[in-house]
Amino acid sequence: MARRNLVPLFFLIAATFPFDASAFKCGNSPLKCQALIDHITPEPTTFVEVQTLFAVRNLRTLLGANNLPRSTPPDQKLPAKQTLKIPFPCLCHRGAGISNKRPVYTVKKGDDGLKDIAEKVFSGTVTDDAIAAANGISEKDPVKVGQKLSIPLPCSCDEVEGRKVIHYGYLAESGSSLEGIAERYGVSVPTLTEINGLKDGSSIRAGQLLDVPIRACNSSIRSDSIDSQLLVANGTYVFAAHNCVQCKCDSANNWTLQCQPSGVKPSDWSTCPAMECGLGKNSVLLGNSSASACRGATCNYGGFSSNQTIFTTFDRTCSAAPAPGPSTGGKIGLKNWNIILLSLVHLMVLQLFCIGG
Repeated sequence: MARRNLVPLFFLIAATFPFDASAFKCGNSPLKCQALIDHITPEPTTFVEVQTLFAVRNLRTLLGANNLPRSTPPDQKLPAKQTLKIPFPCLCHRGAGISNKRPVYTVKKGDDGLKDIAEKVFSGTVTDDAIAAANGISEKDPVKVGQKLSIPLPCSCDEVEGRKVIHYGYLAESGSSLEGIAERYGVSVPTLTEINGLKDGSSIRAGQLLDVPIRACNSSIRSDSIDSQLLVANGTYVFAAHNCVQCKCDSANNWTLQCQPSGVKPSDWSTCPAMECGLGKNSVLLGNSSASACRGATCNYGGFSSNQTIFTTFDRTCSAAPAPGPSTGGKIGLKNWNIILLSLVHLMVLQLFCIGG
């Protein structure tokens, strides 16, 4: 029963209490999106334990956020101080963004108050004040083993410079600088400075949490698709259409989303539907290119519908114009020249006969 009442309380508190300065700015209108945040393992652990801590729904989602092989086993060991990107749902409300309903942390033996949980368990990405506000308690209140705490991870869904992005809560490393972070993630220093409310020339301290907007790849997803708001950050991959489709974003591919059949068992469908462009002999499988003269013709992912249909669209943009064929006019001219030369030969022969006669 306590678990059931926790989430409504979380949003009631979120609507009435301003979070601390570490919260990311977000639009006043309610928005939902996907976000990323750093997690530094406090001790040796495994992927599945990290997945459980942050309530990531499946391991593939965690692996995709870190661009790790799908074959990575859930019990693979992770050393202490290992940094991982955690994907989570974000909710914007009244100018601030917080994680939407998860994670929920269960207090364990040895946890020494909210500050200890914030700094050791969650790497300092959230403060004890924020946890206290989200749960309607004081940051000085003692915690009890088994007590459930909603953890309001900071996030944002705002566009940056008119472009949709994935906001990434980056924990600065020792020796980090705004210039270095900007270059690494393809964002300008002025943008980083403005988003994080910093002053020009500000120095960055180790462990400081920064809102870093990561560019997403362009896609062909239709506006009427269930996942029309899907954004895939550069250097990550995700699963779409109930796990039937795997899409990756790599700036090296001209910032174009690359999707293909995942080969994974679908989550809500019995089987995955057809994923092709065209019909019959001319059909092209999702993610493949046509063998026609238009070498850039690729079958792209266009989203999916509730009636078990996966949309596809044929990108017919050619990477290069086809080579011009032989000129027909050139052939006619050559034929005419042959006739003229033959006539001249005949005239010369006749002149020789006349002279000889």
